[in-house]
Amino acid sequence: MALYWCTEVLPLAVTALLPTILFPVLGIMQSKDVCMQYLRDSNMLFVGGLMVAVAVEHWNLHKRIALKVLLVVGVRPALLMLGFMGVTAFLSMWISNTATAAMMVPIVHAVLDQLHRHDDTEEGRLKGRQDGDPGSAKQILLQRMPSASASSVMCVLEMEEADAVDEERKRLSKGLLLSVCYAASIGGIATLTGTGPNLVLLGQMSQLFPQSGGVINSASWFAFAFPTMMIMLMMAWILLQQVFIGRSLRGAWSCGAGQAAKERAARAVIGEEHRRLGPMTYGEASVMALFLLMVALWFTREPRFVDGWASRVFNAEAEFVTDATVALMVALLLFVLPSQPPKYLCCWRPNSDPGQRHTRTHFCPALPLLTWKVAQAKIPWNIVLLLGGGFALAKGSEESGLSRWLGSQMTPLHSIPPWAITVVLCLLTATFTECASNVATATLLLPILASMSQSISVNPLYVMIPCTLSASFAFMLPVATPPNAIVFSSGYLKVADMAKTGVVMNIIGIACISVAINTWGRVLFSLDSFPEWANATTPI
Repeated sequence: MALYWCTEVLPLAVTALLPTILFPVLGIMQSKDVCMQYLRDSNMLFVGGLMVAVAVEHWNLHKRIALKVLLVVGVRPALLMLGFMGVTAFLSMWISNTATAAMMVPIVHAVLDQLHRHDDTEEGRLKGRQDGDPGSAKQILLQRMPSASASSVMCVLEMEEADAVDEERKRLSKGLLLSVCYAASIGGIATLTGTGPNLVLLGQMSQLFPQSGGVINSASWFAFAFPTMMIMLMMAWILLQQVFIGRSLRGAWSCGAGQAAKERAARAVIGEEHRRLGPMTYGEASVMALFLLMVALWFTREPRFVDGWASRVFNAEAEFVTDATVALMVALLLFVLPSQPPKYLCCWRPNSDPGQRHTRTHFCPALPLLTWKVAQAKIPWNIVLLLGGGFALAKGSEESGLSRWLGSQMTPLHSIPPWAITVVLCLLTATFTECASNVATATLLLPILASMSQSISVNPLYVMIPCTLSASFAFMLPVATPPNAIVFSSGYLKVADMAKTGVVMNIIGIACISVAINTWGRVLFSLDSFPEWANATTPI
């Protein structure tokens, strides 16, 4: 399966179905036990979270949020890139990084077109003014030379000026586009549903360590990963500023007369896009309210430092209510609540589903906030099978004894400091995920890392969490992630451009993870001790 996932001789989801055939045939697991792994709690959390994300995308709520934030932040040289990165990272926390990048790239192009058009206008005015000024350096030089030589020099100077302007435009375009694709990958690590590897970790923990007591949940993961994401986002912004903008951080905030005109032009484009959306409709407000409800219920279910709303009411004896329960409840409400306001809410304009505009009548009831046709078309069902195949593979490794054997082979690592093991594993994971799916990478590595940590008596989370985050750091190649492919297809970037900055981004990411896991991660997950739940799950 690892070979098939790396070479993609079969679709990833088809390869994930191999355990349903091979495990029963080889006598490793019964068919009913294998098939049960494909719709575990983590898979249903993924489906529920994706349905809410599809509703946000379907109602263009993500675009409204992005444009509004950009208008508030501003479009100064430093703020423009920072605004794009902040908006992209925030949206990627809740909806797919592919949808986020696909939505943000056209906005980047519109802003760049307006900036370049303004540059052309100003360049024409300046050129005409300089050509008519007898005291300009160019005119003095031409007056002192023969006519034939003067025309040649004129052509050379104009070509050099045009090349310099064109090069500056390309650098700005590359920087803004890379900022979007990097932020889309970085933002997803902050939430459990933000990217596939996070859900793989959640599922593997519940399967390999069923007595862990929900140590990984939405609240605990956010408390650890969100600061990590913010630090890495700022480091990425500084890197892109230095490489592609070519200014000092202090100079990037400056605003001269010409720069102010460019800012007004860019702000006009963003403002026009925002005006096209019109006022917020009843459907958008309803989806926003349900989204905020889901986030609030996730964070307050089991915050760990205090009892959550589910601790005493539902989960006193066992964990009956999980994050998947919350996600599916909110997703169900999307199919129940109408997209048009009741008659007594006359203050709302009766706009219906954005894909099917019509006026509600007595014979045409309002559509729900989300229809199954839309959800079925936009949810990547192949990821559900891919996650399930990973869980089945991990369960088969446990049942066959492969996990225990792998763990025993790694016993000599006991003499190496755990932080060094973590750094090496993060490097390997980040390199591997450049060529393979991030979900497949996490699926293959996490069960092995769990066995290794048990054999050397290290808290499994100390190695599993860093490698989970590293699986999302594919910054080097256009084929590594969909956001990379989207920005690469714009034509501004070359593979060398992505590879050079991508290597530095991988190093920055591993450094940020190492700092996080060895500081607040130690306190949050009690990483200095080997937990009882890890010792009890692997019988000798």
